[in-house]
Amino acid sequence: MSSVRAIAKIAKVSVATVSRALNNHPDVDPATRDRVLSAANQSGYAPQMGKRLTTVIGLVYPGEPVKADYGAFDSAVLAGILRGVNDHKFDVKLINLQRDKSIEETYTQFFMRKGLRGIVLRTFENTRSICSAVAAEGFPSIVVADRFEDPRVNFICCDSKGDSRRAVEHLIQLGHRRIACCVHHVPDTDHRDRREGYAEALQDHAIPFDPALAYDIVGSFDGGVAAINRIMGQPRPPTAIYFTDPLATLGAMRRCQELDVRVPHDLSIVGFDDSDIRQHTWPPFTAVCQDAKMLGEEAARWLTASVLGQAPSRLRLIRQTMLEVNLTTAPPPKVQFRVLPDGTRLSVGETQS
Repeated sequence: MSSVRAIAKIAKVSVATVSRALNNHPDVDPATRDRVLSAANQSGYAPQMGKRLTTVIGLVYPGEPVKADYGAFDSAVLAGILRGVNDHKFDVKLINLQRDKSIEETYTQFFMRKGLRGIVLRTFENTRSICSAVAAEGFPSIVVADRFEDPRVNFICCDSKGDSRRAVEHLIQLGHRRIACCVHHVPDTDHRDRREGYAEALQDHAIPFDPALAYDIVGSFDGGVAAINRIMGQPRPPTAIYFTDPLATLGAMRRCQELDVRVPHDLSIVGFDDSDIRQHTWPPFTAVCQDAKMLGEEAARWLTASVLGQAPSRLRLIRQTMLEVNLTTAPPPKVQFRVLPDGTRLSVGETQS
């Protein structure tokens, strides 16, 4: 690993200047600071705790690290990261950029101040620029569950578009024609893929896309409950629904039980699963599945090896989801009915194609 003296030699400045630049001293000229930080990143400089190099990576969030509507995904990713760091005996620290980073600091300075050797970034649509900025500085990093055109950004993610299309095709092959899709309202690559897979399946089977069947929902348990209330109260409800979030799927199934909507006899449901939630419901739900633990494990294993110089400095990896057919999908009912939020059932006659 590079020392402060080695950085000073590369950047052609004094050791004192390197120290001040790494610690964000206000007297350092911005151009000099950038040159020092670039030299530090290029040479593999690692912060120290006392006389020891740190062996800590960060799981970095742009805001609050845990939110209810993240569902099981983030806990599964963290479990995978904790397994992945074991190869090189690293530790993991949760980092909140919004709370902890000062405006004057570069990302490199901030992460070094936190004693981090590298970071796993969890991003959303409105924070993708942070990932590019970190990559531009050269600090060791990898984004989990998103992909980038920017060649400097390392990432690992799952492609769920193809299996979303296959999930809807599975419903079509069972005889469904009025198929709704409920997608988390916060835009990101994953949910955009799932929405596009739904639309492509309809198009491939000459089923007109009906905007009234494409719902933006909150990807939470309550969001699934609200979606069922809204959808089943329509004058002509769909016979099948694809929920693109695990918690929304659980909420929807729970609300169907409360309303005595039998799944799959009255309504078919396809959900999404980041872990093994689908096996713990009754009936077990048909799902597009991604292995979030695997994403975290592979990200951490590569990152820790990379900062030690034992792996390539670039990783841009797309894994595939899978479609698992369980017990929540069946042919559409011969006779349909509406169910109002108070439980009132109103017949709408025979199922229409």
